[in-house]
Amino acid sequence: MFEFMFCSMLTILPDYLFRRYRQGKRIGKEINLYSMWYELRYGITSCAVLTISLITVIFYYHPATTSVTSFYRTVTIMPETIGRVTEIMVNNFDEVEPGQPLFRIDDSRQQAAVEAARSQLAEVEASIAVGASEIAAAKGQVDAAMGALQQAQDELDTRQTLFDRGSNAVSEQDVRRMQNTVDQRQGSVGAASSNLEAVEAKVTTLLPAQRDAARAALAEAEANLARTVVSAGIKGRVEQFALAVGDVVNPMLRPAGVLVATENYGLRYAAGFDQISAQVIRPGMLTEIVCVSNPFKVIPMVVTEVQDVISAGQFRPTDSLIDVGARPPGSLTVFMEPLWPEQVAPIPPGSACMGNAYTSNHDRLAQDDVGTFEHLRLHVIDTVGIVHAAILRMQALLMPVQTLVLSGHH
Repeated sequence: MFEFMFCSMLTILPDYLFRRYRQGKRIGKEINLYSMWYELRYGITSCAVLTISLITVIFYYHPATTSVTSFYRTVTIMPETIGRVTEIMVNNFDEVEPGQPLFRIDDSRQQAAVEAARSQLAEVEASIAVGASEIAAAKGQVDAAMGALQQAQDELDTRQTLFDRGSNAVSEQDVRRMQNTVDQRQGSVGAASSNLEAVEAKVTTLLPAQRDAARAALAEAEANLARTVVSAGIKGRVEQFALAVGDVVNPMLRPAGVLVATENYGLRYAAGFDQISAQVIRPGMLTEIVCVSNPFKVIPMVVTEVQDVISAGQFRPTDSLIDVGARPPGSLTVFMEPLWPEQVAPIPPGSACMGNAYTSNHDRLAQDDVGTFEHLRLHVIDTVGIVHAAILRMQALLMPVQTLVLSGHH
């Protein structure tokens, strides 16, 4: 309507003035409802062409959207295991820091597991301490067996020497009996040596492995005990936190609440523009938004990032082929941030907003290689942005009436 009124001042109005004061035709006489098209056909046709051209230029170089919102991240507050709440450390709407405890669930089973793991570790460490004595005892047995073997071997050598000399003091049976004793003592030395090796392997290999396993079991038990205290993973605000001591929380079915992240809280807006604006919108482009939660405040923004893909084109492999023609066109996702962050304080994140983006050719016009017609064209493009800015402010003024009276949602 605004564009039509503006264009009519340049087309229909001059045509009417010519008919009225040059040709002497009057409204209600020569110019009536039936002859209006014939009398003002040049002005009406020119107005239609100029209006359509102006609207096309405005909406192409200064695109608008009604899909603007400030996304914010939420984290579900839930334990890693099922349990009954025994202690609550925060209240609803509290600001929390990363690592701050929120609530505790019953940890009696985890405490018992920790104590059992500590007892097992203490038992293994005691066995390692006793292992030094066991090694010393095994070495003593080896020394005793080797001493007995040496004594038997000396006595065998003596009897063998006497027997070889033909002495009647030693018989062949005595030599064989002593040989059997030496063999028996050698077996004792082997058994004692094997026992020493077994004790050393136990102390140096088996018991350390058991100690490491006991330490790992203790660490696991302590980790399970730590999971009974649910802490904040991010800095944020506690919402919908309605726990009471005795409630049973479940990580699948019964979360405790929601933690709303305060990082970039309300300072990053996302907008969905038509795909035809992809060649116009660039990072650094100035924009303006108006939100339903504060309709009389126009917030200057700047484009910080333009998503280089359109979400309508994403797909996940399934057992069905994709029908491209049945897919929606999708929108160009643009991220914006306020030029002055203090202005968005009254705007709650998640508010429904609408906005305009404005093309600026100031840097291009400052160059010397711009021709006359190009210079005029760029000036016209920048100038018509005022029309879109005025339309946005008119929409802001009408937003309460449209929302409260005409929408029928109340």
